[in-house]
Amino acid sequence: MKKFLLPVLAAAFIFTAGCKKQDIKHDNVDSTDSVETVVFSDEPSIRGNYSDRDINLNIIYFDFDKNDLIKDSMEILKENADYLKSNPDIKVVLEGHTDERGTTEYNLSLGQRRALKVKEYYTQLGVAANRIATISYGREKPVDFRKNELGWANNRRVETKLLVRQK
Repeated sequence: MKKFLLPVLAAAFIFTAGCKKQDIKHDNVDSTDSVETVVFSDEPSIRGNYSDRDINLNIIYFDFDKNDLIKDSMEILKENADYLKSNPDIKVVLEGHTDERGTTEYNLSLGQRRALKVKEYYTQLGVAANRIATISYGREKPVDFRKNELGWANNRRVETKLLVRQK
């Protein structure tokens, strides 16, 4: 039996190693959609020894599978932008988050699109783009662990956090 098992396992390994890899497709992404190229050169760096702190700016929430700002969100962002404009020396990082549904790759992309949408609106309101960094955590940092619509809604968000350099 042992003499038979080893050649079978070796043949299975060789066969699977030679198989063509298939493209991964997501149910909620149209294969004809094109991806925007985004330039991040004007963002402050969040690499290295940076730490984010909450500065008590309001959180923006999103509908399922959306990155559109609704009217209530725009009002909140106007208040946040007023604070940022009155404190021109601070830099912020926009953290994009999603709920747990969807693949890791899709959620990271959606979280980034949400953060970029908030950045775009802040800049339209007069906050300098070079003061705003973006990052997506996708589903990796939930604030609500309930597996229902209320929990998921709390996790679909963008948080504006103070960006400070640790010494």
